Amino acid sequence: MLIEMISEGASSSVSLIVSDADTSIALGSGDVAVLGTPRIVALCEEAAVAALAEFLPEGSTTVGTSVSIDHLAPTGVGGAVIATATVTEVDGKKASFRLVVTDGDKIVARGIHTRFVVDRERFEQAAT
Repeated sequence: MLIEMISEGASSSVSLIVSDADTSIALGSGDVAVLGTPRIVALCEEAAVAALAEFLPEGSTTVGTSVSIDHLAPTGVGGAVIATATVTEVDGKKASFRLVVTDGDKIVARGIHTRFVVDRERFEQAAT
């Protein structure tokens, strides 16, 4: 697989304007109208997927196997956040990431994430 062509430091960022659907209330993870931790995790995974996409051979994809997030500060509805995933290590089919989510100069969340390269068709067949 071509994942070994990925160098440490490869990264991607995705942004989000927080809506009511992104709050902990809507996601069932709390009872306050602020950006919910599950949405932060999904946003970080989206950034990690994007960071690897151009390096994957045809028929391959990546799947997340672990995420550790420290949610450090609230962001209300209407706030803008940016999630950045940066490759910190590549080991065979495994890619590790450093995650940072910011709201302007404020760090909203940070953590680590691991993804593995898999054959898309074989992986989907295993799920049936």
